[in-house]
Amino acid sequence: MSSSVDGLVSGLQTSSMINSLMQVEAAPQTRLKTKVTTAQTAVASYQSVNAALTSLKNAADGVGQLSTWRAVKATSSSSTVTATALTGTNGASGTTVFNVKSLAKNQITTAKVPTTGDISSGTIQITTGPLDGSTNDKVNTITLGDDKSAKGVAAAINAAGIGLKATVVTTGGANDILQISGSKTGTANAFRIDSGLDGVASPLTNVASASNAQLDIGGGDDNAANGGYSVTSDTNTFSKLMPGVSITVSKLENDVTVTSDQDVSGIASKIQALVDAANGTLNEVAKQTAYDAATKKSSPLTGDFAVRNISQSLLSKISLGLTYTNPSYDKNQPTDAATKTNLEKISISLSKFGVALDRTGQLTFDSAKFATAYNENPSQIQAAGIEFADQMEKYAGDQTVNITSVITGRKNEIDGLNTQISGWDIRLAAKRTALQKTYSDLETSLGKLKNQSNWLAGQLSGL
Repeated sequence: MSSSVDGLVSGLQTSSMINSLMQVEAAPQTRLKTKVTTAQTAVASYQSVNAALTSLKNAADGVGQLSTWRAVKATSSSSTVTATALTGTNGASGTTVFNVKSLAKNQITTAKVPTTGDISSGTIQITTGPLDGSTNDKVNTITLGDDKSAKGVAAAINAAGIGLKATVVTTGGANDILQISGSKTGTANAFRIDSGLDGVASPLTNVASASNAQLDIGGGDDNAANGGYSVTSDTNTFSKLMPGVSITVSKLENDVTVTSDQDVSGIASKIQALVDAANGTLNEVAKQTAYDAATKKSSPLTGDFAVRNISQSLLSKISLGLTYTNPSYDKNQPTDAATKTNLEKISISLSKFGVALDRTGQLTFDSAKFATAYNENPSQIQAAGIEFADQMEKYAGDQTVNITSVITGRKNEIDGLNTQISGWDIRLAAKRTALQKTYSDLETSLGKLKNQSNWLAGQLSGL
């Protein structure tokens, strides 16, 4: 904290003089702060390049996944049957035709109950499961509290956590309705009230029985001799009828056709994303390393050769094409050494499946050309596409590691500079205090001299 000692006696602007002196004293700290600002700007630029490389790495990973190349598009001939492609590596093209013979339902059981009074002695026993006498059946005992009315019974069943939901429906008549429903569909989720509801006004009635959904293919099990079969599900969704496709039914219907085709457009969109990410990396590198000769103004990373070289090495990978192992090569096939080498490896231009460089140094992608090449030779284009993606992913990953190392080094440098700056804060504060004391002492001394001078002058004038 500074204090004003402006020339009380001397008339000097001492605070201004101290500030000027402090600017000289603070010059080393100012240079350190400038270095910190420059380093922070460089770190931000490195991080921008790193973000672009990370996007490139992620996009390449998407293309390189086997699930990308095995993805399918599913269509249904019926508006009441939904066909959805699943993610994963099990997708395959194909067609199936089936009849929807039944839908999955949950069990609903009702009984008339008095509007007031108890309907249970205090304990209810309910068996849940397929009710086939197997170990899958589970006997559940529910103990009621003080409330043994229909509402108390419903509350106890709901709180038991056995997959049932109970409610009391008010009809406005002499009796209400106790309705107990299974929370899940399918025969495996049936239930039976064994005991404990002795006070109901009518017998328990299953207004809906638990049932499975069933699809019949080729006439179903009734036509098994001719290849027919049936499939069932405890829900209205079938996920194993076709590889990579989930089928959901909602209505009984015959002659439904579901088709799954290779999702070539989906593959193309991921390659386009990879090309866009590569261009994004090239643009970011160009931005962070640009130099304007007219204004002689450089960018934060203009002098960083490693960053500038990212563009050149990336473009080289595109222009040089691919060399990869031939997936169709049979190593046991007898052949001479020269021919064997040619068969083992395949060299291919990326333009073969639509990736090319334009005159501006940007990547382009022709999805129509890719689709044509893929349909002509799926296995070759898949192998080339995955190889291209793997190479780009490794390249981006390696570059990210290098730049991350530089960022770490710069941040350590900034931490060291900030430590020095903090040290200078203490040093400069002490220097300002010393200067203020020096000038304050000077004013005090001048004041004493002035007083002595005035005294002497008074003495002399009295002689």
